[in-house]
Amino acid sequence: MNEQDRQRNAAWQAAQQWKERARRARPRQGMSGPRLVLTWLLFGALMIIGTLLGLFFLLIGWAMLPFLRHRMKKRMEQMRAQQAEDIGGGYHHHDTRHPESRSGGGRLEEHEVLEGEYREKK
Repeated sequence: MNEQDRQRNAAWQAAQQWKERARRARPRQGMSGPRLVLTWLLFGALMIIGTLLGLFFLLIGWAMLPFLRHRMKKRMEQMRAQQAEDIGGGYHHHDTRHPESRSGGGRLEEHEVLEGEYREKK
């Protein structure tokens, strides 16, 4: 392929333009010394601020743990009282004559008792 064919080829022209733009966009020299030092100092300061903020929120979380534990303990006591009330107080509302109708197919649950008249066989 000679030079004139290359000049007319659209792909070749696009590649040359791309190379020229890349050459112009590339910085001619690295960052200057003071600018590099300033960038590292700014980065280090941001890292220190982020670490301090993280420690601050960690300490707040630890300080809130006893309050959260107390709240969860109260909620658990309330749930246990509710369950005890359901087992003890709510039992008399069931139909005691037909235990199979309330426990699903004749199977009694752990806290249920058969009520009725019993006779001892001799």
